[in-house]
Amino acid sequence: MFSNAEIGIDLGTANILIYSKSKGIVLNEPSVVAIDINTKQVVAVGAEAKEMIGKTPQNIVPIRPLKDGVIADYDVTAQMLKVLLKKVSKKAGISTRKPIVVVCTPSGSTSVERRAIHNAVTSYGAKNVHLIEEPVAAAIGADLPVDEPTASVVVDIGGGTTEVGIISFGGVVACNSVRVAGDRLDEEIILHIRKHYNILIGERTAESIKMEIGHADSDHEEVNMEVRGRDMVTGLPKTITISSKEIYSALKESLEQILDTIRATLEDCPPELSGDIVDHGIVLTGGGALLNGIQKWLSTVINVPVHIAPSPLESVAIGTGRSLQMISKLQKAAK
Repeated sequence: MFSNAEIGIDLGTANILIYSKSKGIVLNEPSVVAIDINTKQVVAVGAEAKEMIGKTPQNIVPIRPLKDGVIADYDVTAQMLKVLLKKVSKKAGISTRKPIVVVCTPSGSTSVERRAIHNAVTSYGAKNVHLIEEPVAAAIGADLPVDEPTASVVVDIGGGTTEVGIISFGGVVACNSVRVAGDRLDEEIILHIRKHYNILIGERTAESIKMEIGHADSDHEEVNMEVRGRDMVTGLPKTITISSKEIYSALKESLEQILDTIRATLEDCPPELSGDIVDHGIVLTGGGALLNGIQKWLSTVINVPVHIAPSPLESVAIGTGRSLQMISKLQKAAK
């Protein structure tokens, strides 16, 4: 143990990851809190709370206090952070007493949203809290040369937002974010099945469909999957078979919005850096980078190389933690 732990936190819409300078990723749990609405007490946090979604009695409600990459419920987020940091200190043997914390924020977040994140972490008792923009954290975590005068393009497809950033000399040259990401793709699958089959499915079922047969590329080998849900006419359980081509058509519109955001960011790139993008291409991070065929589809439509980060789900958290060593340099670049 050491007196002031240095911790990086990726406050994601879908997952919270905590990175320790000494031990790497020490926690990766869903950003879900189950609350007893009668007593206002927290019943469960993280993976345990996610298991409860769609299965709880009326008085216990699983909620996601982070929406579209920003804090939607300040008090619940603060409680969730306290529980998870206590868990880290027990599990990993890290002293979380007065830690030095770096938290990533979406590039499009307002000063009010940034203040809410800062306050939520400070309320736990952090000694110092630094905020870092998500595209910069993702680029550091993906081992890109962020402090060199070359362009690094990062597309971070998370749960609530997709962040596209061009980074050079440790700062953001151009960035755009769109509130279309993993959660929106799940919603599109739920809507598609309800519209075409009159079957109601839950978030977790939609997520497993996306992961198993979801495709970003129209030119793929068709696969089928059995899906169970509730028939909206009879109210009884029903099993249907859906194909990956159907799911592609359901996701197509949202993926086009992500593509438009990437194009808009590349259009904002200074001409001097455009050559680097042609040479080095784009790096995908976040859970959306794992969608089947997304690398092939993007490289075809944008005409530049597209790479997937070594550990896309953890890139932002790793970059957030590593940025502790670079924080002074990054702050100078931001001024």
